[in-house]
Amino acid sequence: MKPLCSWFAVALAGAHLSALSADLSRAEEIVKGQCSMCHGEQGESSSPVFPRLAGQHAAYVARQLADYKSGRRKSPTMQPMVEELVPADFPALGAYFEKQPTSTHPVADPELAQVGRFIYLRGNADSGVPACSSCHGEMGQGTETLPRLAGQHARYTERQLKLFEKRERTNDNAVMHTVAAKLTELEIKAVASYVSGLK
Repeated sequence: MKPLCSWFAVALAGAHLSALSADLSRAEEIVKGQCSMCHGEQGESSSPVFPRLAGQHAAYVARQLADYKSGRRKSPTMQPMVEELVPADFPALGAYFEKQPTSTHPVADPELAQVGRFIYLRGNADSGVPACSSCHGEMGQGTETLPRLAGQHARYTERQLKLFEKRERTNDNAVMHTVAAKLTELEIKAVASYVSGLK
């Protein structure tokens, strides 16, 4: 009986790898046809308007795509992009971008980034801002439910913090509304600058 069980396990693993390969091929096709225009083929967008997706957590990317599709997250750019996608495409695209290599990016304003480093690692006790690292990790790696911030375009991060502050971005962690509302304009720019230089 054991040889039959072993054969079944091997066959199941082979089927899983074959399905995964097919999913990644489909994801690559979608990336080349649609995503690369803004995010680049390897998730390294050249414009600070669009987020870098290389190395982003697969589950996080999948959830954001599903939220764009359902309308929970609003974007006049992304809504048409996900219109033709099916639910199985979301985790496939997430897996595709997660496996892309990340790069180190120069910080535009190192002095501003030092202010951001303090806020990111220690928060601001006077205004009640918690350390960003308490959720996103000391090196900005995030989790499956919280985004990787390391290496993200400063301008993009700044924009997202402002959307949280105005409560215009509501599909994600509601805690961010409170946190962003306590950040000053300078702190927002500083934190965004700091995380842009993390690897």
